[in-house]
Amino acid sequence: MKVLIVDDDRLLAHSLATILGAEADIDVVGVGASGLEAVAGFRDAHPDVVLLDIQMPGADGLDAAEQILALDPGAKVVFLTTFADDEYIARALQLGARGYLIKQDVAQIAPALRSVMTGMSVLEGRVLERTAAMGMATGAATPGGVRPPAFAALTEREYEVVQAISGGLDNAETADRLHLSEGTVRNHISAILAKLGLRNRTQIAVLYYRGSRLP
Repeated sequence: MKVLIVDDDRLLAHSLATILGAEADIDVVGVGASGLEAVAGFRDAHPDVVLLDIQMPGADGLDAAEQILALDPGAKVVFLTTFADDEYIARALQLGARGYLIKQDVAQIAPALRSVMTGMSVLEGRVLERTAAMGMATGAATPGGVRPPAFAALTEREYEVVQAISGGLDNAETADRLHLSEGTVRNHISAILAKLGLRNRTQIAVLYYRGSRLP
């Protein structure tokens, strides 16, 4: 995959370029330090993935992502930042970002980018928790209460379990909310994973908040 890296910490950006460039399947096609350079780099290099910081001088990463996605709605933008603010996360996902990672474990970046290339969305654990909290507060994940097409194969009860999981509830809390036994909740989760071709609860929640394609 061709990757464009943009971060106003030039040392970090070039370090990431060295680390990711050592991967056999990753070709770093450019490094930038501002939102303007991100947009210009996207136009020039046509990368498969743009790895983008948020807070940068001039046009920030969110503004740059908006411009990039206006140029190509199918562009794969992944944010890599130190900020897990609700406002940033919400806007990033509303724009159509494919990922939101926190700068802490560099070893996880390459696997995350590979997941993005397969069509998945990637959210770091704390980010997933914040999206769940925001979903519980606003119901923004499923506007109008309409079930996303990705969940069409589920029964009504299974979809209620999906909503509970995506709201941050564990099995016991889900059972209490839906007036089920924990064993029944576990059975529903197994059925959901099998029907959707997913591996774990985190992927269920990510799919729910994306409201779009299956991995």
